[in-house]
Amino acid sequence: MSRYATLLLAMCIPLTLGFEVARDYSGQTFFDGWNFYGSWDNLTLGDVWWLNKTDAMSQRLAYINDAGRAIMKVDNTSVVPLNEKRNTVRIESQDFFDWGSLWVVDLAHIPFGCSVWPAFWSKGPLWPDDGEIDIIEGINLMSNNQMALHTTAGCLHPAPPVQKGRNQNEDCGTGTGCTVGETAPNSFGPGFAAAGGGVWATQFDVAGIFIWYWSRPDVPQNLVQSTSTSSLDISSWGPPTASYPAGPWCNITKFFSPQQLVFDITLCGDWAGVDSIYDSSCRSSGPTGKCYNDNVVGPGSPKYDNAYFEVNYVRVYNSGQATPTPALPSNPAPPGSAEQNGPTTTITSTKVLGPPSQPANLSPSDSTDKTSDAYMGRPTLPVYSIVAVLALLFYAF
Repeated sequence: MSRYATLLLAMCIPLTLGFEVARDYSGQTFFDGWNFYGSWDNLTLGDVWWLNKTDAMSQRLAYINDAGRAIMKVDNTSVVPLNEKRNTVRIESQDFFDWGSLWVVDLAHIPFGCSVWPAFWSKGPLWPDDGEIDIIEGINLMSNNQMALHTTAGCLHPAPPVQKGRNQNEDCGTGTGCTVGETAPNSFGPGFAAAGGGVWATQFDVAGIFIWYWSRPDVPQNLVQSTSTSSLDISSWGPPTASYPAGPWCNITKFFSPQQLVFDITLCGDWAGVDSIYDSSCRSSGPTGKCYNDNVVGPGSPKYDNAYFEVNYVRVYNSGQATPTPALPSNPAPPGSAEQNGPTTTITSTKVLGPPSQPANLSPSDSTDKTSDAYMGRPTLPVYSIVAVLALLFYAF
């Protein structure tokens, strides 16, 4: 094995063992820890309005069902006239999560259907400069999930030796990001729900970003038996589906800051609605062959009957003691913005030094240097970071 391969291998094997619960979003209080976006889709240019909390709850687009699961859905009861948008939901965690954290999401159902574009992802305080991690994302009639990192120019993802997914694009600084396609069955679409749903886990660490996926029959026993207060040992999980190790190809701490979790569902937009992409699976779904005309416009049912998230829980773990630090906005939040819904905090492995971090959705002129104390913290050094250091020494000599 070459020294480069040895280096890459060592940096792709996460060995950190114990994690403690920092946040649990589940049951009747699930939505208490999230802000509702309350605006149009200014990110992916979809044909939707992401409602504020009051409207989303009153229109039953966000609620807790009889099974105690959180539902977020596209409006499937309204008749939308031409040149109007359809209502749906985007929520963002009131917390930002720092290095040394682990995010687990357990779902029973993911939105799918022609024009439908759901995602569970994360972003830094200043998007897109502070990085984006796409954990769950797909469009239209895709049957397999797609994961990705999005960064500014300079971060690459050469295919690592320890990764179960399939590399699709290497450059994280491009529009598509450095994507990894899921190879396991039932990770998206009707197959996901038919299998009973599944679980994703994302490790966000100075040594890299690692994403695991398990369909319901394959979920590890320590996750099946986990509770909102129990610790978690990830050493038995095996190789991740997507492995983004830090290294000479990508300095992870340069391109990412503490991350905020996001659920959203949009329609059409600049991926699902692109003619050549839409045509490949949905051309025959309506008379015009156009994403907006054949789906968003008109009755919502049965087109959007499956366009909903059903979430058992989102659970965030830390490798050290969690210490929330309130984020104080430098400017008043505009009406309807996510910041008005609730306070924002940064959850770190240990106490954050310096002034509080800034809220999401700042303009470039309001941003601070991401290397300042507000963003740094002092995450614990994971075991596999030590392995990576030894590999670097071998590589150097």
